Amino acid sequence: MSGLTILLLSTVTLSAPLILAAMGGFTSERGGVINIALEGKMLMAAAATALVGLGTHSAPFGLLAGIGAAIVMSLLHWLITQSFRVDHVVSGMAINAIALGGTNFLDKAFTDPAHAGEIPKFPLEAYYVLAVLVPLALWFAARRTRPGLHLLAVGSDPDKARQMGVAPLRVRFFGLLATGVLCGLAGAMLVTNAGRFTDGMTSGRGFIALAALILGGWRPIPGALACVGFGFATALQLQMQGTELAGARIPSEVWQVLPYVVTVIALAGALGKSRAPAGLGKL
Repeated sequence: MSGLTILLLSTVTLSAPLILAAMGGFTSERGGVINIALEGKMLMAAAATALVGLGTHSAPFGLLAGIGAAIVMSLLHWLITQSFRVDHVVSGMAINAIALGGTNFLDKAFTDPAHAGEIPKFPLEAYYVLAVLVPLALWFAARRTRPGLHLLAVGSDPDKARQMGVAPLRVRFFGLLATGVLCGLAGAMLVTNAGRFTDGMTSGRGFIALAALILGGWRPIPGALACVGFGFATALQLQMQGTELAGARIPSEVWQVLPYVVTVIALAGALGKSRAPAGLGKL
């Protein structure tokens, strides 16, 4: 297999979970809920998928557990921000902290390599198909369906949405429910690809997915394309580690920070051009 083929396949594999998580961010943030907790929801989903998959030896149960765990975290975010009116960023940070600590415990207690066998899992191709279909479905839903239009209306101006008879709390509830499902799929795919759960295995992918969504102007298809760009940068750094460039040996640490440097540069270029939903963070 040529280096270019490996690079392209790696790009697809690394982009797909980013796309699913970014689309989860779309259903949340276009409804007006700031969501920096994509990272924690993916991480909790990955741990639950591995734990239940190992315990039941069933791929469907593992996947359902992963999605269920992410949904619980997502609805917790909805409860904290919408009912208790806690700042969205603070709520997101708390969820990320809970997920980091909780999955660290689960990893040491139940998914240690000494005790873990092979995790039953769905083929990666199933996740690839979803990574293509979900952005298209959300693009269509946001323009042609009543729930999609309600989501955009609440995210743009919740007060006007109320005057039109739309209930922001209900719309955001279902928006965050969808966020949980999509982040659950993203976390389950990470476990499927790696073959096991490892502590902190999301490695900032939730934040990169959120950056891609912002870079794409909070639109599903441009956001998905931005995820492909980040996936390519990550695949490139994996392939280039240990190789020489123009006769010079580049330290591996330089390649490792490449995706994050790309993220910062892309966000710096997008700031001022990308317009956030006007109702983001408002009640």
